[in-house]
Amino acid sequence: MATDTAGDTPNVLLVGTAKPIVVGGLDPIVRLHRLIEAPDRERFLADVAGRVRALAVTHSGNKIDPAFLQRFPKLEIVSSVGVGYDHIDAAWAGQNGIVVTNTPEVLDEEVADTALGLLLSTVRELPQAERYLRAGKWAEAPFPLSRATLRNRTVGLVGMGRIGRAIARRLDAFGVPVVYHTRRHNPAVPYRHYPALIDMARDVDTLMLILPGGPATRNLIDATVLKALGPDGIVINMARGSVVDEPALIQALKERTIFAAGLDVFVNEPHVPPELIALENVVLLPHLGSASVHTRARMDQLVVDNLACWFAGKGPVTPVPETPWPLAR
Repeated sequence: MATDTAGDTPNVLLVGTAKPIVVGGLDPIVRLHRLIEAPDRERFLADVAGRVRALAVTHSGNKIDPAFLQRFPKLEIVSSVGVGYDHIDAAWAGQNGIVVTNTPEVLDEEVADTALGLLLSTVRELPQAERYLRAGKWAEAPFPLSRATLRNRTVGLVGMGRIGRAIARRLDAFGVPVVYHTRRHNPAVPYRHYPALIDMARDVDTLMLILPGGPATRNLIDATVLKALGPDGIVINMARGSVVDEPALIQALKERTIFAAGLDVFVNEPHVPPELIALENVVLLPHLGSASVHTRARMDQLVVDNLACWFAGKGPVTPVPETPWPLAR
């Protein structure tokens, strides 16, 4: 069992839901403090802050900013669930000797599956068709032919990391041409690279967003990009709600500046703008990207593995780029 400098079991603060795999994996090796169960949050934090060496973050809705991180003078590592970590100020953490880890790779295929499902649902209007059947309208008349198809589309991927490449492989199997935009060209990727997003938006009719959130990508998909995409355009967002200018997207859908959208993420989750809910040319999912029992279990286990390896003196399993191991001092 790992011990801290005082000879005690390491103190770890659980920030978020007490997930069984996380709790079950950490309880035997650390002293786990559960913030969610504290009746008085401030008093609880004041009591444990001086002993906490690690944070286990089980929900991305918890903002781990410098003000929060500075409360823990002995903090060494933040182990967070999910591939996205824009809820954590990882740059500040790295500059202050704190390692941040996420849970990549174990969710890539699940998210790619969901992305293709959302794309198909949006293009072929599958949720609308199901609502039509459930309303008893099929007996009165067939559901109208879908106005869009994948057969004449080119998909522009915004982002080409591990999940982006998994999506591209699936699109290859569907016979759908793929191009991509990233800040830097990747010579190992066999698709056309667009240095400028606006140029890609003009040349394709479908944008699939699979890139990190955060200040650098906030409102990247704005009114100008949507106009360039055009009236046959479809936007599929599997990234973060923040990468899309949500009011501009709502206006584009209302005015048919673009054809449709499929959204798995939103700016103020779990609150979805009523204007989006009222539209028929948008498919909405409640952030289902990696949400299967199988994949979430693997993600939760990786949260545990990062902390177990850390306290065993082996270093982190999956540090984020801002906090490479060993940390630059």
